[in-house]
Amino acid sequence: MKIQLQALSESVNKNANACMLLLSTTALLIGGCKKEAAAPPPPPTVEVTKIMPTNTPSSIEFIGQLDSPQNVDVRARVEGFIDKMLFVEGTDIKEGAPLFLLDDKPFKERLAAAEGSLAEAKAALGKSQKDVARLTPLAEKHAVPQQDLDNALAAQDVSQAAVLTAQARVDSAKIDLGYCDIRSPVNGLIGGKQVSIGDLVGKGQPTLLVTISTLDPIWFYCNVSEVDFLRAQQESNRTGKKIEDLPVELLLADGSTLPEKGRFVFLDRAVDAKTGTLRARVQFPNTRKLLRPGMFARIRVDLGIHTNTLQVPQQAVTELQGKSFVWTVDDQNKVSQRPIEVGEETGENVVVKSGLNAGERIVVEGLQKIRDGAVVQPVTASQVASATQNLEPTGRTNSPKEH
Repeated sequence: MKIQLQALSESVNKNANACMLLLSTTALLIGGCKKEAAAPPPPPTVEVTKIMPTNTPSSIEFIGQLDSPQNVDVRARVEGFIDKMLFVEGTDIKEGAPLFLLDDKPFKERLAAAEGSLAEAKAALGKSQKDVARLTPLAEKHAVPQQDLDNALAAQDVSQAAVLTAQARVDSAKIDLGYCDIRSPVNGLIGGKQVSIGDLVGKGQPTLLVTISTLDPIWFYCNVSEVDFLRAQQESNRTGKKIEDLPVELLLADGSTLPEKGRFVFLDRAVDAKTGTLRARVQFPNTRKLLRPGMFARIRVDLGIHTNTLQVPQQAVTELQGKSFVWTVDDQNKVSQRPIEVGEETGENVVVKSGLNAGERIVVEGLQKIRDGAVVQPVTASQVASATQNLEPTGRTNSPKEH
């Protein structure tokens, strides 16, 4: 038993010595692998630009709809059947050009009857005039009673009234007959027909036959807010131009711009109390008939040039709780957030009304890398472009001809 305990003790001592040796070796290894503290990272590189004063064109845009100065609805004025259609839909029509012919036989019959009644009335008038001419000298000589002459004079007056009535009926029948030949009242572009040959029109109410629109010039209608109207008025006072003289561009739905400029021809007398807007109309030339009534479009009103204005790229502006900010870089390359007041957009830039001074630098790219008070490494756009051009491609593979 003593021999077994002694052997067990020697085994434990050997294991303990091995563990101590292992711990010592591990400590030496850990101590030998320990490195020095890492150096702080370099300042982040950001792209900056210097703000310099420039001349800025001022303009304002409105959305509206095109319409014709004259949209003429051609309607049937008498009741009748359509006999002929004498035009091609969607073509230019001259004033007085024939459009439709109605069945005029009933109207010719009415005219003939009215002319017959007129002839009868004229015959009766002639007889009455002869009676008066015959009885007048006899009554003067007391050869006939005065009553006979008075009756003849009254019959003459009645015959004259009957002639006037019959003549009016003839004139009315001629007018109705003329309405059977329907012609264009204006020059313009004619639309699609609303009736077909054989249809009965004009029964009870004037039937719409077709619509003609004048296209040159054409009108643009829009609603101008009070703020925009006051701004345009202030700019016109600054430039010495009236609102009617401000040049206006028309921007179409496909993004193209009408080459010809327009001008304001109408501003309503009052602001609509419900919408707070003022009705306005702009006139544009339309010699090519490109513009049609009903088109939606935008107009850009040129308000003149503002001198010595400051502009910043829109990508450099951040918005927070309805306010606009930019990041400025001082002479020690420290960044700070600066609140600014922005104005109208000019392409990719935006006008700064207040908050910046000429010559200051702002961050354009790398906004996500910075924080207030941090030091940065500023570079300009030209430096970035130069560095990009100087980069040489790596990992080039030779072609078979180079082996």
